[in-house]
This record gives sequence, structure tokens and C-alpha cells, in this order.
Amino acid sequence: MTKQLMFQAIEQTISSLNTDAISSERKAILNPLAAYLREKIAQNEPVALNFICTHNSRRSHLSQVWAQTLAFYSGIKNVNCYSGGTEATALFPMAAETLKDLGFQIDALSNGKNPVYSIKYADNTPPIIGFSKTFDDPFNPKSNFAAIMTCSSADEGCPFVSGSDGRFPITYEDPKAFDNTPFQKDKYRERSLQIATELLYVMIQAAP
Repeated sequence: MTKQLMFQAIEQTISSLNTDAISSERKAILNPLAAYLREKIAQNEPVALNFICTHNSRRSHLSQVWAQTLAFYSGIKNVNCYSGGTEATALFPMAAETLKDLGFQIDALSNGKNPVYSIKYADNTPPIIGFSKTFDDPFNPKSNFAAIMTCSSADEGCPFVSGSDGRFPITYEDPKAFDNTPFQKDKYRERSLQIATELLYVMIQAAP
């Protein structure tokens, strides 16, 4: 199966995720996105997911990377995942470090205030390109995509996303609250694994 081609550490992490622990209230929030994917798959249409947060620095990147990885793990083809913000900043170093600790291969393709990263979950798949950008950046799709709002401020401040098939508010607490504290590393990992668990649930519900 395709998932056997993934980096072993990532596959082990995914295998440890417990989707049964997701609350019924949270599943009700996730189910519309699963239904959207399921419909696209049934119609044999490509799937584009754009994860949107205010600064495109933490939660939206974690969501983009996990969604792309979990689509591959679940054997769902023709899925392309993106991320963006209402403004561009930079992929926060601890977010990248968290993914690296969970087994992703991350390489900086450029430096500066907004570095570009190659993020890989398997040897023989194209890398995910990670850098901060606005949600309507030319790098991202212009139409036929799901706009997934990963933070409440972006959800409230961006009520309409031009070209999208629909908006899916799936918001997460910001691990930024723990920056420069002894809990930073643990809290980023906790948020990353929450996102991974919930997106695995989405993929399981959507898979044929």
C-alpha cells in the first residue's frame, strides 16, 4: 500500500492517532469537510484544500502538511493542499521544528524574513512547499477549492473567500500563546497531533 512508502516515523505517528477520542461536537464541525471530499471523490474530481489563518505561520501550515500527508496515507488521489493568511509573515520556526520532530524531512530552499521550505513525508512524492503567503496568493488556487478557516480571527475577518466552493470553519487554539515558555515545545506538538487526528478522521470519512 502507498502508506508503506512513507517515512517510518510519520507512519508510526499516524498509527498512534485515536480518532475515537474526538468529541461528537468536534466531529459535527469536521463532517461537512469530509462530505465535501467524499462528493469530490465520488465525482472523480480533483480536490484542492486551502487552510487559512491570520498570519499563515503556524496552524494553517500544520494543517496543510498533515492534510496532504493523510490524503496520501489514506490512498486518496488528486488532493492538493495549500495554506494562506489574511496577511503574510513567515512559517514560524517552532512549527517547522515540530513537524521535523514527528518525522518530516524539512529543508530550507531560501532564507530571509520569509524562508521557503521543502517538506517531505515520503521519498518518492513531491515536496510540500511551505512559506507564508496571503490566501489569494498566485501560488494558491483561484477557484474550485475548499477554504478551511483554522483560526477564529481569520474566520471572522474573512467572511467571503472568492472562488471557493465553500468555507469550513475548523478552528484551533494558537500554540503561539506558549511561545517563550517552558511549555512551548509540548504545546506545539499537542496542537500538531490534534490537527493530525482530526484530519485523519476527515480522510477516513471521505475515503471510498
